[in-house]
Amino acid sequence: MGERDRVGAPDDLDTLDGALCVQSCERCPALVDSRSRIVNGVGPTDANLLFLGEGPGANEDSGGEPFIGRSGDVLDEALRAAGIVRSEVRITNCVRCRPPDNRDPTAAELANCRGYLDAEVARLDPELIVTLGKVPSEHLLDRSVAITGESGSVVDARIGGRSRRVLLSVHPAATLYDRSQRDGFFETVARAAELSGLEESTGEGQSRLGEF
Repeated sequence: MGERDRVGAPDDLDTLDGALCVQSCERCPALVDSRSRIVNGVGPTDANLLFLGEGPGANEDSGGEPFIGRSGDVLDEALRAAGIVRSEVRITNCVRCRPPDNRDPTAAELANCRGYLDAEVARLDPELIVTLGKVPSEHLLDRSVAITGESGSVVDARIGGRSRRVLLSVHPAATLYDRSQRDGFFETVARAAELSGLEESTGEGQSRLGEF
């Protein structure tokens, strides 16, 4: 999908308490039928570090927050190991509604939700975006991505009309199915802390478990 194929910022995007929250959207019939709620991003609206997944799963659809299932546990563990408090980062998805049977979002569904993502990124203006998995990596880079081989790479992507730094990463769920990817994922999250400046603010390797 090229830049010309992307829709503009939807007119049903509301700003509540400084956070960009989609209140209603009927653009994707299959997702409207599948979802129980719209799952918006969570975290500070001025966060230096943004983690981007592909879409909500069953746990996220039920709980209303990105990455709160088993993959969220892995992400939380990696954040703690890097000395980052989850509440310091922003976490969102390419699409905000659960696809049926947890399938990948279609190209049309990604395009329909792109305006929301661009608006969220523009509002945050993060130092770094970390793509968690193949789908968000390919969505931002607009090209095929061999995520296992490219994980840990930093690239530039044009998002919302300007160039931004993107750190590619495997999805945290990949570490549950292939333990050999665990160390690499943790290293990528640690690098994200360094590149975004969070390592300096929290102290390298300093775990703040008391805040969880």
